Formats: sequence, C-alpha cells, structure tokens
Amino acid sequence: MDRNQKKNEIIRYYNENRERFREKLVKILKEMVAQKTINVVTEKMPEFPFLKHRGEEYRVGDIAIKELEKLGIRYEVFSKQKERPNIIGHYGKNTAEKRLFIASHMDIVPPGDGWQTDPFDMKLTGNKAYGRGVLDNKGPLVSSIIALEILKNTVAESEIEGDFQVAFLSDEEAHEEVDYGIGYLLEDKLINPTYAIIPDIGGNMLEIDIAEKGRVVAKVIARGVQAHGSTPERGDNAINRMARFLTKLENYTLEHGNDEILGMPTVNTGEIRGGSAPNIVPSVCEAVLDIRLVKDMTPDKIKKELEQLLCDEKDWIDIIIRGGTYPHSIDPENELVKSVIDNSRKYFHLEPKPFGSGGGTYAKKLNMCGIKAIGFGPGDDNAFHMANEYVEIDQLLDFSALICLIALDLI
Repeated sequence: MDRNQKKNEIIRYYNENRERFREKLVKILKEMVAQKTINVVTEKMPEFPFLKHRGEEYRVGDIAIKELEKLGIRYEVFSKQKERPNIIGHYGKNTAEKRLFIASHMDIVPPGDGWQTDPFDMKLTGNKAYGRGVLDNKGPLVSSIIALEILKNTVAESEIEGDFQVAFLSDEEAHEEVDYGIGYLLEDKLINPTYAIIPDIGGNMLEIDIAEKGRVVAKVIARGVQAHGSTPERGDNAINRMARFLTKLENYTLEHGNDEILGMPTVNTGEIRGGSAPNIVPSVCEAVLDIRLVKDMTPDKIKKELEQLLCDEKDWIDIIIRGGTYPHSIDPENELVKSVIDNSRKYFHLEPKPFGSGGGTYAKKLNMCGIKAIGFGPGDDNAFHMANEYVEIDQLLDFSALICLIALDLI
C-alpha cells in the first residue's frame, strides 16, 4: 500500500461525500443527544427520577451498535453492568501488533440552567449544533463512526496491518468506587492499545494534550462546640475555624517541582457545608477541596502539608484524602504527536501545538498503563459543561477524515 496515495484517496472520497456525511452526522447526533444519559454520583440520583441507573449509556450504545452493523464493522461489547456497556468497533487485523484506539464517552453531565433551547433537542444554527453532549462527547463519537465509513470505503481491511479501534465508553463524567468504563477495561485486561486519541479536550483541533495534572480531593472537617446563637461566647464556631484555615490556604502555595509543561498546582474550594440554623453556633463545618498536582507532588505529601498549615487548629480540624491520581506527560516528539501535527498541517492547514492540561481525560489512565495516549479533538473547550453547549459541524467532519490519515501512519 502506498501510504501517500491512500491518504489522497481518503481526502478525495471525504470531499466528494462531505455533504452526505454532514447529513448523516447531524441525524445520528440528534438521535444521541435526545438520550438522557446523565451520569451523577448515587447520592444525586433522586434529582433525576427518569434514571433507574447512573448513566444508562446503553441508550446511546444501542444507536452506535445499529450504525456499526449498517457498516458491517466487527464490534465487541464489554459490560460490568448491562445498562452501562463499553462498545469497541474494529477495522483491521484481530491479531495486530499495533492498535490505534479512538475513545469517546456516552455519558453526559446534567444540563444545568441557562439554556436558550431544549438541551435534549439538538438545534442547528448555521454551522453550529447546540445541545447537551454535542461536544462532550457525543459529537466526536459520531465523528469516529463516520471515520469507520471513510476508512472502509477507501482502504481494504486486508491492507491494514494494525487494528483501528473505535470505542464508545461508559462512566466518564462522575466517579465512584466502581468504574464501569475505561478503568474496568484496563483492570480486566480487555483492551491493550498501542496508541490512543481521546477527543475530549476541545481546543478546536489546535491543541494536543500531552500532559495532565494529577488530582486529589480533600475533605476538611472542622469541629467546634454548639451553643445558642445569642451567647456565641459559650460555644466555638466551626465555620469560623474553617474560615481561618481556608484563608491561610488561599495565600499558600503547595510545594512542587519545576514543571515546564503543567506549570503550577491549583487548589479550589468547591463545596462547603455548615450549620443548622442562624441561631445555633455550628459544631461542624465541612469543605471539599479540588487540588491539581504537578511534578514531585503526591497525595501523601499534600495531606502532610495541609496538616502543617492547620497550626493551632490541628486538634479541631481533620483532613481526609479521597482518591488521588498523579501527573503524567509523554514525549511531544513521539510518532503519535508527530502524525497529528503533520496530517493536520498538510491536509487541513491547521497547526496544533502540544500543551499540558489541568483537567483529566481517559488519556491519563491509558498512559499510566504504558499506552501512548493524547487528548486531541474538535470543539471549543469553553463549551464543556456549559449551558448552550455547542460544536461546529465542520470540525466534527474534518476530525473524521483526520483520524483516518493518522491511522495510516501508525497502523
């Protein structure tokens, strides 16, 4: 197979069928957006009485399977819970030594407030589609289905030495002790990609996520002494204790190494609860911190630092670390990053640049398992989790063709 000739054929076929692909993409995406695959932690499930299970990603999975079967694409379904499947389509050799894994998730965050349209009834305005999940992550998911059609109609399966894997996964947006998505697949050794592209970062295909900060969630519990609100001197206000600690934390920089890619660590006080009535001195106040880690930081070190910061409050405040991931990065000169840059530049006149992200994607867990994984994809990163979430249809379409070109380089 002459690779450059095949790439030119892919671009020709894509351009000739672009309007048909547009109609198909819009149709499938609208059908998927209508599925309320909302994923929240169990304690918030009562807010969504139409859900019997978290996520219920099978609603989108059924649509994806229908499209794979129309194309005649082989697929596997792996489910720890039947309502939460993970579907992987294959084009290439089953026993391939090299495997390119394109992974999108089927779950979404709740719509929230401030929408100008129904978040589950996708609307088109010019080149933009609006609706919950159009970008995060159902739009790129449909792009990968279009990519399978492009590849199948331009490159014979027998000509592909590797395995082009398109994955539709569960359980990305909310995390609990049991992982029904990428964690489950990796832990049970159900997947073993060589390379992976995670189209879940935005950046309008101009950014390549080669590094991600680690993350720790710290629960801080301040205790006091309850008393009547008219005689606060008889009690000890737990909210005031928490306020003193958080003020210190706001002006404190956690110890860290020099990280040229990821920069500085961050601390966000994301939740706070305390008190039961205005006329009662509160005996308990709780806060939850979101801490993003860079080089030389670990969950244990962070816990010790926070405890040292307590000073005279240490007998009244406890810090509990819940979970923890480490920062990671990959070589920006590796063949995966190079292929993204070269094909973007040559065929789409784009100049994507490697960068480090404060957020987290599937790429982290994959990299931690020795898989070369990056975040790269369509869309505006400011549209994630926002009201009036949107994505440009042209970007979704171009991404479809681009990942086919990358596949030819790598597998």
